[in-house]
Amino acid sequence: MATANRNRRLQKEIADVHKDTHSGITLTSPTGSPEITDFTRFKGHFVGPPDTPYENGHYEVDIRITPEYPFKPPEMKFITRIWHPNISSQTGAICLDTLKSAWSPVLTLKSALISIQSLLSSPEPKDPQDAEVASMLLTRPEEFAHVAREWAIRYADAPRPGPGSGKTGGGKKERRRQEEREKKKAEERRRREAYRGYNPAMVERFVGMGFAVEQVVAAFEYVGLDKNGGEEYEMEEEYIGDVTARLFGEM
Repeated sequence: MATANRNRRLQKEIADVHKDTHSGITLTSPTGSPEITDFTRFKGHFVGPPDTPYENGHYEVDIRITPEYPFKPPEMKFITRIWHPNISSQTGAICLDTLKSAWSPVLTLKSALISIQSLLSSPEPKDPQDAEVASMLLTRPEEFAHVAREWAIRYADAPRPGPGSGKTGGGKKERRRQEEREKKKAEERRRREAYRGYNPAMVERFVGMGFAVEQVVAAFEYVGLDKNGGEEYEMEEEYIGDVTARLFGEM
């Protein structure tokens, strides 16, 4: 009786997936046939989400139904190789709460596959399945995006971007992050150049009086203040007076 009830539920789940033409989720037999007669083993299919290194890749997931389903989650692992911190690059094992402690009998194969698809958009490198991939994402995000995209092209049949498309890495989000990093680096470089080798803290004491950095540095240079290799030191009162006078146009 339990097996019959489980199979009826799975038949309904399969029918719901086939009716849904928007999610991009499909279920087939392990051989890829749309005709499913064995309700203990399936193959899940979905497309990699946009604005990720996995965009437009075609991913397959092995699904095994345990006798305890739906009270225990299905066993799922990637068939398609993928470079992702929460998925083993060697075995395809998936680290996802939905397939473990967060599973509920109200969830379905479709909702589980959608959760896996969403995981590609929101990796969790601090709770990894693959430590090597997680370390790369945390310390070298640009390299991670490049490798993930190359794996998507090689193993998931994702299209290779054309020249100038800007999609060789992690999509729009990664490009925005890279642009922000470059902007911050440029700003920091301009600040360092503005101090012309003087210690920033010494310059800022006079900036706090309402003068621009450039004015203070010019005054330092005018009175011949020692740069001291950029290290901070106590200015002599005579120099403080000369710099102040220069700033106020008194010399």
